[in-house]
Amino acid sequence: MSWATAWRIARRDLNARFKGLRLLLVCIFLGTAALAAIGSLTAAIERELAANGQAFLGGDVQIELWQRSLNDDERAALEELGTVSAGTRLQAMARKDDIAAPIELKAVDGAYPLYGTLVLEGGREADAPQDNEAYLAPGAADRLGVAVGDSIAIGTETLQVAGIIEDEPDRLGEGFQLGPTIIVAEDLPERAGLLAPGAMYQSKTRVALSTPRNLEAVEEDLEARFPDAGFDIDTAERAAPGTDRFVERMSEFLTLVGLAALVIAGIGIGGGVSSYLDARRQSVATLKVLGADSRDIARVYALQIFAASAVGSLAGLAVGVAVVPILASALKGLLPVDAGFVFDPGALLLAAAYGLLVALVFAAPPLMRARHFPAMALMRARVAPLARDKAAILIVIAGLAAIVGLALVTSSRPMLAGGFLAGAAVVLGLLALLGWLIRKGAGALPRPKSPIARAALANIHRPGSSTGALVTALGFGLAAFVLLAAIQSSIDGNIQSRVPERAPDYFVLDVPRDRQADFEALVAQTDAEAQVRAVPALRGSVLAFGPEGAMTRTSSLEEIPDGAWALRGERGLTYADEVPPGNELTGGQWWGPMYQGEPLVSVDEEFARAAGLEIGDKLSFGVLGAEVETRIANTRRIDWESMGFNYVFVLSPNALADTPHNLAATIELTEGTPTRPLLQALVREFPSTSVIEVGGVLQQARTILEQVGLATLAAASVAVLAGLAVLLGAIAAARASRTYDTVVLRVLGADRRQVLTMQLAEYALLAGALAIVALGLGSLTAWLVVTQLFEFDWLPDWGEVFAVLGLGVAVVLVFAVGGSLPLLHAKPAQALRAL
Repeated sequence: MSWATAWRIARRDLNARFKGLRLLLVCIFLGTAALAAIGSLTAAIERELAANGQAFLGGDVQIELWQRSLNDDERAALEELGTVSAGTRLQAMARKDDIAAPIELKAVDGAYPLYGTLVLEGGREADAPQDNEAYLAPGAADRLGVAVGDSIAIGTETLQVAGIIEDEPDRLGEGFQLGPTIIVAEDLPERAGLLAPGAMYQSKTRVALSTPRNLEAVEEDLEARFPDAGFDIDTAERAAPGTDRFVERMSEFLTLVGLAALVIAGIGIGGGVSSYLDARRQSVATLKVLGADSRDIARVYALQIFAASAVGSLAGLAVGVAVVPILASALKGLLPVDAGFVFDPGALLLAAAYGLLVALVFAAPPLMRARHFPAMALMRARVAPLARDKAAILIVIAGLAAIVGLALVTSSRPMLAGGFLAGAAVVLGLLALLGWLIRKGAGALPRPKSPIARAALANIHRPGSSTGALVTALGFGLAAFVLLAAIQSSIDGNIQSRVPERAPDYFVLDVPRDRQADFEALVAQTDAEAQVRAVPALRGSVLAFGPEGAMTRTSSLEEIPDGAWALRGERGLTYADEVPPGNELTGGQWWGPMYQGEPLVSVDEEFARAAGLEIGDKLSFGVLGAEVETRIANTRRIDWESMGFNYVFVLSPNALADTPHNLAATIELTEGTPTRPLLQALVREFPSTSVIEVGGVLQQARTILEQVGLATLAAASVAVLAGLAVLLGAIAAARASRTYDTVVLRVLGADRRQVLTMQLAEYALLAGALAIVALGLGSLTAWLVVTQLFEFDWLPDWGEVFAVLGLGVAVVLVFAVGGSLPLLHAKPAQALRAL
């Protein structure tokens, strides 16, 4: 039989509404739609980052330094590469009459912007502002109540509002901000008295290369020429490292969720195809009687299954593309993607390939079983189930190899993807083993006296029972419920713990050391019970670390060790006589007050472990161009969730006291105290300080975590839907064989209530046993996602998890009863004649 003839027969037999193959179609649809949406969204974000990397960064290469600008030699090295644009970033306060607002001050030179276009309201394109001009972000203008042409004060200078910013091309590359932006001329911070020695500011110098160069080679050359300069270098290829990292982690998680949905769907596909072929057994027998051979049978039904899979995949691709604008809107402001339709052929082809391969792997065994048996065996399949076909193993292995290959080749973290697929295979194997054990255990149990309980127990272990399929479907379905609840509640827990409701009202930067008493007195005038904590604040980078005489230069590392993030770039430094509040000493001794010996440092125990450091080893810091060498005196455990000052490195006072620096302070007012009077007083009496309102920062953090939770909820819901579809499919697949059992029971005198009770008892036994398995399986998977992928704390709400699991069990029982209702309408005479 030719392929054309096989297709003609397949098409005539194929119902226009895919009756019998709807489960396969739905399962393929869900998994493919999830992968298509995830792939399209990720591709759109990555394409946006790649296409606009220069504009997002503001140059091809950017060098960041804290508390100093480039020296002549460093600037000359950059000018050899191309056009240079320098600027300064710092927190400051803007004032209009008696209104003050914390802002992010962005001072730029005449070359700004090197890439992209600065657009002001009304669509007006602008260059860098002039000496006494300022461009305000809408948030700053709203807070101050000003419009174009009005005047504002920053530090000791008065500026004119020359425009309201509509599009700031390098906003994404600037990172997380603690206030709305105001762009001013390069020399404004110094003129306004904001760059006094010790002030906390950041210089950013960008380069537009005059000729195309390998950006990685440029970065390596600069690090080699200035190994101890403390450069924090970014390139246009990673214009927004935080965004890149977030997109990568979310993409990995969502892709794994899509694969999980397909794996779960695959179980439904196998059951659906088995049920479909079982319903077609007379057609198969007829074709065999008329001369069709095994290959012809395989061709006819493979074409039907492929047609249903193709329709499901195409529908999934269409829905996946349609969902992207919704996801983009939900993540607006968090990720650089337009809320429009995205068509990425690579992502769609990958999603379709996954869908069709999963259909092949799970549909092959039942399809192959039906091709080698004589017509009579097919006719007796109800009472003599078909044996397995060993040839299907080769097809399954080939399909699985292709799926694994695709996952490893397309994943940015192949080990993670491979581990997930291996874990899925192990889970499938464990569920299959569990199904076998349940059947054997049910068969070994004593027979209950109740005929209904006895029949329910017999249904679990009798020949031809669907226990294996039901165990797998129920296991995955209930585990999906647990996974969803555990991840979502854990993210909510992180929001509560990492973004506390009660925190200091203000962070204040650049408080002059010689005016600390005046600062505290000013706060006390507003609120005598206010809590003020001030600490020395500096910035520095780790130049070298390790045992004395064998220290490793940080600049020589090809890759920063996992967990040793404090070796990258400049970090906050402070000094103290006593262990800081919220810190617990875990090793070594504190130096105590009035210490005058060798410069010492206390380090976070997790960092020390990641960097391989021990007490007695040495750390060398670059601070304001000078190298400060210290010895590790002790390690601390830090409560990072506290909203106070937490430093990885705390030095002894004699190590940094002579270095120019200011203080940073937190102010916590008594509950109910108005905050505005203190803010106005601080701006008036300390114009060079920067006051950060914590409430706005907390709201930003809470919003970001809520967006992550929303994306997770939407993705995990796909797995839950797939689990429910598989469960319905397993119940439907078992319905055909249950029809004859029900008919026999009805003939023997059982009423409808007894039949329903028997079905409910069977599913209750299975669901109760599998709920425990699902709890462990779902919780373990959720723990891996939350702690290893998102790097959040494991904080699930177990009450919510158990409630959702209970809801899942209830849903299973409702579906079981619903799926059993059609059995009550079966006509005994008609069913018995079909045997």
